[in-house]
Amino acid sequence: MEFSSKLLENAVYEMSQLPGIGKRTALRLVLHLLRQPAAQTEHLVEALGKLRQEIKFCKKCHSISDIDICDICNNPNRIQDVICVVEDIRDVMAIESTGQYRGLYHVLGGKISPLDGIGPQDLNIVSLVTKINAGEVKELIFALSATMEGDTTNFYIYKQIEGEAVTTSTIARGIGVNDELEYADEITLGRSILNRIPFENALKSG
Repeated sequence: MEFSSKLLENAVYEMSQLPGIGKRTALRLVLHLLRQPAAQTEHLVEALGKLRQEIKFCKKCHSISDIDICDICNNPNRIQDVICVVEDIRDVMAIESTGQYRGLYHVLGGKISPLDGIGPQDLNIVSLVTKINAGEVKELIFALSATMEGDTTNFYIYKQIEGEAVTTSTIARGIGVNDELEYADEITLGRSILNRIPFENALKSG
């Protein structure tokens, strides 16, 4: 792809680094921004700048937040001793949209994936195990995607807390194998949360 401007080429290159954005799509987006009022582009740049500089991660659940403790963890009406383990904030948003879950979350920040160089030490697992060892958790709900990496991560955590006085469950498999949680429709995801099953049963059926 030939560019008449180095500035345009650089902008397209940076835009194409985003997931799912090829160079042609990046070019369309950059040209679209050029056609908009300068203030709109400036607002976008400002929003992204503030996001990078001011965003926080909740000290309790590791979800993205504007403050040290996120609104969900701060909510006294949430069930404090039930924790749903998810991969990232997209899964928190997906489950919250169902309106069926009133416990707390623990965001791992990914899944164990040796092929991608991601091991247990790269995820927020230690802090989760610490909560359970301290007796703060009565039920742990595994809500990772139904993939090999998700199942591996679930099993690793399960082995870390084996013997602790905590009930482990996993969302019902209304979510198809290899499906990502964030793409599930709200009704299916809501039912999967409500109809969760003991994790031990999931191990036997697997």
